[in-house]
Amino acid sequence: MIREERQKQSKIYTVSGLTTEIKSLLEDTYPFVWIQGEISNLSRPSSGHVYLTLKDARSQISAVVFRNLAHHLKFQLENGLEITGMARLTLYEPRGTYQLVFEFIEPKGAGVLQIAFEQLKSRLAQEGLFDEKNKKKLPSLPDRISVITSPGGAVIHDIITVIGRRFPSMALEIVPVKVQGDQAAHEIREALAMVNERGTSDLVIIARGGGSLEDLAPFNSEMVARAVFASTLPVVSAVGHETDYTICDFVSDLRAPTPSVAAELVVPVKKNLVDHVEALESSLINRITFTMDQKRRQLHRLSEKLVDPRRRIIDYRLKVDDYTQRLSRTMNQLLAIKKSHLAWKVEKLFLFDPRKKNDEQKKRLNRLRTDLVRHMRALIHKKRGFSIEVMTKIEALNPLAILQRGYSVTRTIPGGKVLTDAGQVTQGQELEIILAEGSLRAGVKGVMKNGEKKF
Repeated sequence: MIREERQKQSKIYTVSGLTTEIKSLLEDTYPFVWIQGEISNLSRPSSGHVYLTLKDARSQISAVVFRNLAHHLKFQLENGLEITGMARLTLYEPRGTYQLVFEFIEPKGAGVLQIAFEQLKSRLAQEGLFDEKNKKKLPSLPDRISVITSPGGAVIHDIITVIGRRFPSMALEIVPVKVQGDQAAHEIREALAMVNERGTSDLVIIARGGGSLEDLAPFNSEMVARAVFASTLPVVSAVGHETDYTICDFVSDLRAPTPSVAAELVVPVKKNLVDHVEALESSLINRITFTMDQKRRQLHRLSEKLVDPRRRIIDYRLKVDDYTQRLSRTMNQLLAIKKSHLAWKVEKLFLFDPRKKNDEQKKRLNRLRTDLVRHMRALIHKKRGFSIEVMTKIEALNPLAILQRGYSVTRTIPGGKVLTDAGQVTQGQELEIILAEGSLRAGVKGVMKNGEKKF
């Protein structure tokens, strides 16, 4: 059966040939398709291309976004994002799998700029660019203000008018930039860097009027956001109307709802400052005048209480004479007491003269030395007699002395047991006889005990 089907088939495909025909069929049938779905399995290799899987509730398909398109997207591709795009359907021959190659792509539902805004806002917030701890304090009265904005239009006119009305002598620097279009973000960044580098201003206002999300795109760019965050000068963001919020607003040190309000926030009213200074001056003068009057009255009261110095000197002289006499009497009395006490000490010392005590101790020592010598001689004599007596007894009990008188000591061999009874040996047993000089070995030939011969 299989052989018949093979004979009917006019062409036998190779794997590569069949794959090539399927690739041509797919690309010819679906040159471009519009497709929507949810991104998953997104990856970004070092090549810069983006690989992902596009899926819906029932199916999924592999897709790729090449580097050129991915680089120019206004938003970030991420897992879970629903997109709509135009793509070519193609087949990757080495693996025999088909995939989509996107030529155009945008978020589904919300606009591209809104998605890009939310993504950048979330990422910068996670990095801490919006944290209050990073906000710089604005100067209470700046000497010079730089305004980065478009040189034409109502925005700069409103700022100049408000600042001129509130503080006419305030130094104001206009830094002209584009506030809309592709080059606007670059110009704003360069202007902010220049103002920081010169360091002649105390703060910076970035301003523009209201507009659509597309019009405000430069102020929602990462480039401007990081430039504002890196500024060493305080930055006030006055972009759009009161309801408009941009990334620049979140990063800046202060957000003003409008450019006019920004001018009011950074510059106080000069007249109010002058009035306040004058009020402080008047209060200071009044306080000084009051204090001087109070001190003058106090000085007058003290002057009335002040005694004539000459009279005071006479009183002090009398006191000195009185104190001198009292001191002299006290010193004489104290001296007499000390003399009496000294005489008593001398008398007592004589009674307890150490030299007298020393003589007595010497005599006592001599008596004790004589008694000690006498007792020691008697004791030595007594001990010497006792020693001679003991030595005599020891000499008498010395076994060697007994042997010198002709006695001997007999011991068994082996064992070395000293014999005291003839019944302790047997016939033929060897014995050792110890003499005063040397020893003898002998054998037992017979034993006599109680006059009887046993063997």
